[in-house]
Amino acid sequence: MAYPNNWIVSGNNVLAFAEYGDVTSTDQRVFEANEGISDPAMVEDLTTKATSRILQLIKNTAWWKSYYLVLANQSQRTATQTRSTPDVPVPNPNLILSRQQDFTDLCVYFTMYEYLLPKIADYSTQDMAEVQKIGVYRTKFDQLFRELIDDGCWYDFNNDGTVVTEEKMPTRTNIVRVR
Repeated sequence: MAYPNNWIVSGNNVLAFAEYGDVTSTDQRVFEANEGISDPAMVEDLTTKATSRILQLIKNTAWWKSYYLVLANQSQRTATQTRSTPDVPVPNPNLILSRQQDFTDLCVYFTMYEYLLPKIADYSTQDMAEVQKIGVYRTKFDQLFRELIDDGCWYDFNNDGTVVTEEKMPTRTNIVRVR
């Protein structure tokens, strides 16, 4: 299986969708001004943590639950083990074959707004650049996450090396204002 060079892989298992260079290149000034967050091992541990969290967030979407149950029941390979949504496992990061750069971006955004920027942000003043950047990266994450879920064409469910038409299950979310 071919993974992007910037994904952290151990053996044949994807550990993180992004590495130190991806995170630092996103906002290099933050790392230059704050030596405490520029340790490569710490940043890569955080991208690994972010990847696990992203996979859990995908698992919790209605799209993933219906996608998994439909394809598992079609293939009958896991239908006996998976009967309802609580039994649905997290997606296997090794089976993400397309839109891989988007997953790298997703991991970087999550790492920045959830783990790194809160370490240096001064919440006593809302005008501080780092506090505002947390909101910016969270918004970017939310938009890209929703786009990936709505697209639904990036996962190789049967692990045959390609994402075929039967594995592409896009969804459409309607955002409705309730009064």
